[in-house]
Amino acid sequence: MCMSEVLISIFCRWPTPGEAKTRLIPGFGPDGAAAIYTKLLAHTVEVARASGIAFELRVSGAPIERFKAGLGDDLQIVDQGGGDLTDKLSRVPAPAIVIGSDCPGLTPQVLIAARDTLQTDPMVIGPASDGGYYLLGYNEPADFAFTDMEWSTDRVFAETLKRFVERGIRPAVLPELGDVDTAADLENWPEFLP
Repeated sequence: MCMSEVLISIFCRWPTPGEAKTRLIPGFGPDGAAAIYTKLLAHTVEVARASGIAFELRVSGAPIERFKAGLGDDLQIVDQGGGDLTDKLSRVPAPAIVIGSDCPGLTPQVLIAARDTLQTDPMVIGPASDGGYYLLGYNEPADFAFTDMEWSTDRVFAETLKRFVERGIRPAVLPELGDVDTAADLENWPEFLP
């Protein structure tokens, strides 16, 4: 089904203390939260490299050159641009696999499974344990999945599935993984502690 090669778009921000992973600040302070996010971002880039699938970083919070200096000169990096999350996600052209940068359980095998699923299915989604999703893949433009979405709620995954089903698209669902939003989310991932 997927005619052109899918590209993974990793959404990330520069780990500036006080601006990165702000829900972790009560438990770890601004510097600790930024240190945790630095490790999560490096992990995400490492996993994407290991998958062998082409990927880009969609960045905010610092100039592109700073991301290249910190994560690798060879990276394909684009600015997320202005607007809210809906606007930023809607700019990613299909076919695409969109992921965040705060999922410690993400593996190359998960990304490969998502890519392979898009060879036969129109969309694939990875549910997050908090009711959101850690991955969304699609072969055709999927702006309808982002428009007027109430982000950062426990209904994002269910609402996204509903929107695809309403268009006659059967969702392919990956295994559930947890992302890191609060101190409790790190209980099983001590290697990401500051």
